[in-house]
Amino acid sequence: MTCKNFYIVRLGIWVALLLTFFSQSVSAAEEEKFNAGPFIIDHVTDNYGWHICGEDDKSVTIPLPIMLVDNGHFVAFMSNKFHHGEAAYKGYALGWGDQKGSIVKLADDYTGHLEEGEVYPVDHVCKFDISITKNVCALIISLILMTWIFLSVAKQYKRRPDQAPKGLQAFVEPVIVFLQDEIINPSLGKNAPKYTPFLLTLFFFILFNNLMGLIPIFPGGANLTGNVAVTGVLALLTFFVTQFSGKKEYWKDIINTPGVPWWLKFPLPIMPLVEIIGVFTKPFVLMVRLFANITAGHIIVLGFISLIFIFGQMAPAIGYSVSVVSVFLYLFMSCLELLVAFIQAFVFTLLSAMYIGAACGEEEEEIQLAE
Repeated sequence: MTCKNFYIVRLGIWVALLLTFFSQSVSAAEEEKFNAGPFIIDHVTDNYGWHICGEDDKSVTIPLPIMLVDNGHFVAFMSNKFHHGEAAYKGYALGWGDQKGSIVKLADDYTGHLEEGEVYPVDHVCKFDISITKNVCALIISLILMTWIFLSVAKQYKRRPDQAPKGLQAFVEPVIVFLQDEIINPSLGKNAPKYTPFLLTLFFFILFNNLMGLIPIFPGGANLTGNVAVTGVLALLTFFVTQFSGKKEYWKDIINTPGVPWWLKFPLPIMPLVEIIGVFTKPFVLMVRLFANITAGHIIVLGFISLIFIFGQMAPAIGYSVSVVSVFLYLFMSCLELLVAFIQAFVFTLLSAMYIGAACGEEEEEIQLAE
């Protein structure tokens, strides 16, 4: 599917969803005011169910497994038992207030509807939560799809050796060659073959999940690379690979930085402290950059969509008029998000390669493009 067709399909899906949701929202505007804050936060954060469409009792949601280890006992049930947070099941419920986003154990094994405003005593917060949340489900789906894609490409190389690439192979091969020529080989030199699998995995994992997050319907729509836990793990992988790859020259340059006046090293080791702090701030910057850019894009898009319902509550005619502008801005931001999806994957891989290359202590003359 070409980029143009992709956005035509995506725009059509969103317009259909918007018209359906807007028609329902206008009729219910007098009953309940639209609140953009919870609407946006609910879509960019993780959830115990995969929301498809609709709101409250009319919503369509794919239930996901709730799995807990509580007081030495394994507890498992489906998330639809919570009825969107309005019910408890066997004494377990979705937290509220400061405990929102967690599963809590009530003081008794109450099962049934939770009355709004009523105080329910909480015994404890379930700490060992291994539930399959929306982001975990999206991660599993993306890994399955990526495995299928790259195994298919590998089989094509075996079936058609020394032939021009076609299909998925024609898309993947130029990207791999570009990454090797522009990032991996210049940064790692003779060590490039050793780290190429890791860096390619980083790039395609980030890119694939960035693109999946742009698809508004299942199995897309999960904000996986906009989750700080996911970006944190990716940054930690780069951190550990970098530190375990470091040669003695790398650590020597950190402790005794060359070209720095001695009075910045002794008696107060200012520069060594700065260098040591830099070892930890580099992966931190990787984590925050990817998380912030992807999440910000989703928030802006959802903000434009929220304008339709905010103005629709004032008057349906204004809502329909604003919808034209909002859809146009949404389409513009979608194009920008598509660009950011590629840029963020590229930047994360580039910086990771540079950090690892610096730790390997490659000499400048050894770092050159592969011929």
